[in-house]
This record gives sequence, structure tokens and C-alpha cells, in this order.
Amino acid sequence: MTRIVAGRWRGRRLAVPKGTGSRPSAERVREALAGSLQATGGLDGARVLDLWAGTGALGLELASRGASSAVFVERDRMALTALRANVGTFHEATGPALTVLPGEVLTVLPRLAGPFDIVVADPPYDLDGTAVAAVLSALAGAGVLAAHADLIVERSTRSGDLAWPVPLAAVRTRKYGDTLLCYGRAP
Repeated sequence: MTRIVAGRWRGRRLAVPKGTGSRPSAERVREALAGSLQATGGLDGARVLDLWAGTGALGLELASRGASSAVFVERDRMALTALRANVGTFHEATGPALTVLPGEVLTVLPRLAGPFDIVVADPPYDLDGTAVAAVLSALAGAGVLAAHADLIVERSTRSGDLAWPVPLAAVRTRKYGDTLLCYGRAP
């Protein structure tokens, strides 16, 4: 069972697509990621972009804890069905604005209306680090990142550290079992 760990939607379940194509972020990983952002005060009122969103677990966790909006980008049809169900379930008239943009990350990029304070990305573990860096580079060049935006990329420990493209800078990497959270920052 996948659920929201804390905040306004604590304990609420997330729809997850059947099969092995989707891998929702573990609760422990979401707790660590959201906790680190809350500790610095960077989550209150933040505008979040969730790339390779899958079920939306990362972005919804951040929205549950105080982000003012979250935009989810996903291309897989089964994941999109679960994502739309989750966003529909969590949508509240007085809550954070939640938006789903279907499609490939690079294709959706021109449609993004930033600036975003936080970008979370959970690309497929088998996606080459060079491809992930290319997406981050395009994102940085698109003008949709707020000054000093936080970027967090979830990767497999087998994938190794992420090479952050200029002008983005590496901040730290944390390991949780077989998962790495790679933190970066925009200028």
C-alpha cells in the first residue's frame, strides 16, 4: 500500500498502476526528501514540478506538507491513469493547485509556466544519467526555475551520483537502501 506520509493528507492511499512499469517512491525516501525541505523552510508556499511523476507520490507528499501548487509530468498511460485518479482524489477547492501535463518531459517543457521553487524527478532507474542531465540542462535553460530552486533526483544506487549540468550545482547525495536522492540547486 502506498500512502501519503504526513501533512494535510496524511495516511491517504494512492492509486498505483498494476504491473512493474511504475515504481512509486518508498515512504522512507519521501519522508526524508520532504523532511529536508521542511527543515530549511523551503516547502511553505513552494511551487513544485514533479517530472516522471508516475503516481504523483513525490509531488503530492510535498503538496500535503505545504507546497502551494504541484505540476505533474508523466507519459506512461497506466501511470497517467493512476496519477489523474490521485490528483482528482486529493484536489480540494482550498488546497494546493494540482495540474497534470501528459507527455515526455522534453516535449512538455515549452508548456511549463514557472517559476518552480522545487523540482523533484524520479526518472526510470534504467534511464542513462546523461539523458537525465540533458533534461535538467534543458529545464535550466528554459527559464522555468526560480532563483535558488531546489532540484532533487531519485536514482538507483547502481546508477551512481548524478553529473549536474551547468549552471546547476550539486548540493549533496543521500542513500536510502538501494535509492539515492541527489540534491542540486539552481543559481
